[in-house]
Parts: sequence; C-alpha cells; structure tokens
Amino acid sequence: MDMNIDALRGDTPGTANRVHLNNAGAALLSRRTLDTVTAHLELEAAIGGYEAARQEQERIDATYASLARLVGGRPEEVALFDNSTHAWNAAFYAMTFKPGDRILTGRDEYGSSVLAYFQVAQRTGAEIVVVPDDESGQLDTAALADLIDERTRLVGVTHVPTSGGLVNPAAEIGRITRAAGVPFLLDATQSVGQFPVDVAAIGCDLLTGTGRKFLRGPRGTGFLWVRHEALEYLDPYVCEIESAVWDGERGFTWRPGARRFETWEKSYADVLGLDTAVRQALDLGLDRIGERAVALGAYLRDRLDDLPGVTTHDLGAHRCAIVTAKVDGLPAPEVAAALARHGINVTTTVPEHTQFDTENRGVHPLVRLSPHYYNTETELDRTVEVMAGIARSAR
Repeated sequence: MDMNIDALRGDTPGTANRVHLNNAGAALLSRRTLDTVTAHLELEAAIGGYEAARQEQERIDATYASLARLVGGRPEEVALFDNSTHAWNAAFYAMTFKPGDRILTGRDEYGSSVLAYFQVAQRTGAEIVVVPDDESGQLDTAALADLIDERTRLVGVTHVPTSGGLVNPAAEIGRITRAAGVPFLLDATQSVGQFPVDVAAIGCDLLTGTGRKFLRGPRGTGFLWVRHEALEYLDPYVCEIESAVWDGERGFTWRPGARRFETWEKSYADVLGLDTAVRQALDLGLDRIGERAVALGAYLRDRLDDLPGVTTHDLGAHRCAIVTAKVDGLPAPEVAAALARHGINVTTTVPEHTQFDTENRGVHPLVRLSPHYYNTETELDRTVEVMAGIARSAR
C-alpha cells in the first residue's frame, strides 16, 4: 500500500512553514510524537516527575521492545541514552586496548569517533588503521579482509556518513568480522529510520543510533544495541545505581543485559516521544520508508547534477537520501543561508567532523540536503529552482 503523503504531512506541523531538507540533522516531529512529549510534561507538572514516571512505567519499558523490533534484536540488548555519541562512547570505552592492538575504521568515520580513537591510541599504544575506499568511494571490503589480523581488536565503521549519501556495505563488513572473530561497532546514526537496519543481517556486535534524525524522534534521545555475547568482553566505564547493584560482598554486580551501560536519570517525556516515533516508523514500514526516502534523494541528486555551476559529491555504489553539493564560486554556508531566506532548511558539512574524508577529498564544507519520506517532489523542484538562481548569481 502506498503512503498517504498528504496525511503524513498533515500530521507534521513543520511542513506548513518550511521546506525541511535537514532530516540528517533533525527531522520534523509528527503531531503524534509532539503530543506524547507534551502530555508527559503536563503529567509531570500535575503530579510530579517521579510519580509520572511510575504511572507510565509500562509505556517507558515498552520503548526497549520498540527499539529491539526496529533493529531486529531483543529488548534486553537495548540501552537508552540522551544521544548517540554517548551511546557510542559507552560501547567503545567499555573495550580494553593494549600496545600493538589495532582499530580499523573507514575514511568517512564520524569526527567524535575519530577523536576517541586518537585518545585511546595515545593512552594505550593502540594503532588506528584507516581502511581505503574502493573505486566507488565506499569502504573497500577486500582491503578490510586483508588488513584484519591477530592484532585487530575492533572494526568501527559509520554506516552512512554525516558528510554524504554513501551507504557503506555493512553486511559484508559483518561477514568479514564474524569470520575473523573481531568485534564490529556500527554507527547507524544516519541510517536507522531512513531504511531497514537489521543487526542479524548485518552481523555487527554493537550498534548505536539517535532519535532526532530519520527516526523523527525528540532531540536528546539515543540508544545502544549490544549483542548478548559481546557482554563477555565489555567492561562498562561508568558504574552507578542504574548500571549496577551493590551486593554487599564483592561490591557490585552489573545489571543484566545492555542496561548495565545506562545512567539513572532520563527525560521520560523524550523517551516516550522516542517510542512513539519508532512505533510510527514501524507502522509505516521501514521498507516503504527507505524506498521513498532513497528515491527522493536520487531525484534531487539527479536534478542538481543537471544544473550549470552545481556539482554533487556523494560517493558509493549505494546511496541514500542525503545529498551533498557545491555551487561554483560560492561558499557552502552562503548557499545554505540563501536557501534559508527562501524557507528551505539545509545545513553544511563540517571538515572537522569527517577528518579522514576531508584529508582524502578536500571538498568540505558542502551543502547537505536530506529529504525524508514526508517531503514532496514539488518541494524538491522548488529547491532545485532556487539553487539554479543561486548558481546563476554566483557566475
């Protein structure tokens, strides 16, 4: 069954005000999600924060099950966080490294992850190895297989980079890491909610995601999925009353499953909003969401490529809804500002946020446009028309 785009837009208040092509930054909330968040805030104001959480405990707990369904895992394998970077840090810093250990990653790894790799390398003597790209611009899986050896402690890869429309071959990476017995940490921040992501099919050991992007959840939400078997080699770097229980003898015992990575305090209004957003995505169907989002990205990319003075810079054999472009003779921030004056939301890539890609290609900053399923071809046509005018004015 086709999506009812008019109904979806009617349930998305922000579509009445702007052409929102910044879904890779923060997507527009649906009315359903907005109502969930505000209703819980009203409840907290009426009866108290602790009391509201107790009253809604069953719905709060259901968030773990919703996220597990989303990624194909089990509820006990899910931990909640206030953002995906904290979720990623919880997974990465739970690993131990020693001199000579190797961390393998890709050229499009996210900036915060790269900084964490550098820090651990400086502290422990571990080595960072950047896997080259293949001819399409995605991570070269043949090179990855050749680089993995007995020194490899972790393969950490970004599924979809913040800096473009590339979709890395996560399932093939997972096949290689499983065969080698090497942990695989997948940053799915830009992919979860944009198209189907299944941890069993991918074969990763750890996966992180956020609520605010293509899942259309509230800001301040994120999650970590941990394969049960991975708990054997992970030692959470934070121990507190949510993650562990005092046992009076040994000192403490970790809580079962992934919740040993959590901290106690949460915004339960946002947690419930995340659950609503995830359920909405599941109801719509990630296959259908992905098909439409990727098609809109391809439509926009092709139209921009046809414009004189505009070039797109997306890599990979498979591409998603994120489109990056440059206007000849005009800095990306100025292009983004010009689009904003026409009521079109975009953002720009940041060189420091994809360090290895910046060193490799030297194209950043770029204008980043990221449609989602509730956008329309009419909105994209208008955006292309405005971009054409911007390009003409720059010549």
